[in-house]
Amino acid sequence: MKKLWMLSVLCAAFATSHAFARDSINTYPVGDALKSEPGKVGDDIALYFADQPHPAVQKSLGQFATNKKTNAFGKSDVQACQHVFLSAVVELQERARKEGGNAVINIKSNYKNELRASATEFTCGAGAVIAGVALVGDVVTLKAAK
Repeated sequence: MKKLWMLSVLCAAFATSHAFARDSINTYPVGDALKSEPGKVGDDIALYFADQPHPAVQKSLGQFATNKKTNAFGKSDVQACQHVFLSAVVELQERARKEGGNAVINIKSNYKNELRASATEFTCGAGAVIAGVALVGDVVTLKAAK
């Protein structure tokens, strides 16, 4: 009887875990995400996504990647993805400050190591309890506009 009870518990746990094992991969607007939490992203480090035009590069300081996760429990996919996107952008800005740069250019989504270049959208994976965004970008010093 004890073995039957343990088997029932294991089967229920397995069935429940599959019900919550969701990984929806979608794209969301960069502009909406940047406005979703005012003041979170600094304005001292410029951000240029994909092939957006920018001033001439004075000095390249390296390519850097982020891979951020956040708690998605009780949040919509949009809310969780916007929040974790901002965390990834802030990490890129912090790296630019550390390296002495004033911008991050060529920012691309790199979710599950699949590069996607878009000036208007980012890729996010959202599950029942975790959402994630991975970005890669080039930290640079841009020439000052004349």
